[in-house]
Amino acid sequence: MKLSQIFYLATWFLGARLLGRKRPLQTVLFISDQCNLTCKHCSVYARKEPHVMTYEEVREELAYAYSQGSRFVDFEGGEVMIWRDGDYRVNDLIDLAHAMGFFSATITTNAQLPFAGSHADTIWVSLDGYGKYHEMVRGEGTFARLEKHIAECGHPRLHVNMVVNKYNWEAVADTIKYVRENPAIRSISINFYTPFPDAENLMITREQRREVIDTVIRMKREGYPIMNSVSGLKLMRENRFKRRCWVTNFIYADHKRANCVGEELGICDDCGLCMAGEMTAVFTFRPDTILAGMKLRL
Repeated sequence: MKLSQIFYLATWFLGARLLGRKRPLQTVLFISDQCNLTCKHCSVYARKEPHVMTYEEVREELAYAYSQGSRFVDFEGGEVMIWRDGDYRVNDLIDLAHAMGFFSATITTNAQLPFAGSHADTIWVSLDGYGKYHEMVRGEGTFARLEKHIAECGHPRLHVNMVVNKYNWEAVADTIKYVRENPAIRSISINFYTPFPDAENLMITREQRREVIDTVIRMKREGYPIMNSVSGLKLMRENRFKRRCWVTNFIYADHKRANCVGEELGICDDCGLCMAGEMTAVFTFRPDTILAGMKLRL
């Protein structure tokens, strides 16, 4: 990592922690509402006229995010691998972000299409359980295609993200074990279903969440490749802490800009996005959380 980037991160952190400056460091940019699956936890696929950003619109949003202080961008959908604007593909957006000065650019994919040759610094694949558990959420045949495309990818920084819900919560441990045995996957990140509107309610109980988090913490301490920090997981166990979600700037495919749409929906008490716990743990100087963030981003 460049010295100038380290200096930027240090000054950003000191400004936020000591001076109260609220400038986003990360941007989640939803480039499209188009998707090729009909997952139970999502309503994007049902939109009759999905929003799709053009290349120039993405450029404008990246410029805005950069001007706000963001230096890490995550391209999401819909499904990023079906995004098109003429001859432009998602690799062109990643190259654009690098050229504009972003420190890293990642993509999140459902892995139903090949993504070998991705220019992303990090690839996130949505894996909602081992085998049948994944397919309970995402449909028949999705797990086999996911396995095939992960195996063919060859990217050195490929991680998976599991959203725990009422269909797969009992399969968390087996999924973590599967990740450790798969040489193509570097680590797994655990999140929980958040009750956004217009999707099936898949939320687990508070007791089930505590049970899952206790299992994940135990496996993390046993050396399993889990991206979440223990400090961040402990905060999410009870979900009662001061949030710093302004660290992430969300930009949606319809160009809406927000810290997190869950804030205005009033569903923070049921939030399952473990990023919230990780950000708070960073601000309270938890070494394991800072180390986890450095491993992911740097």
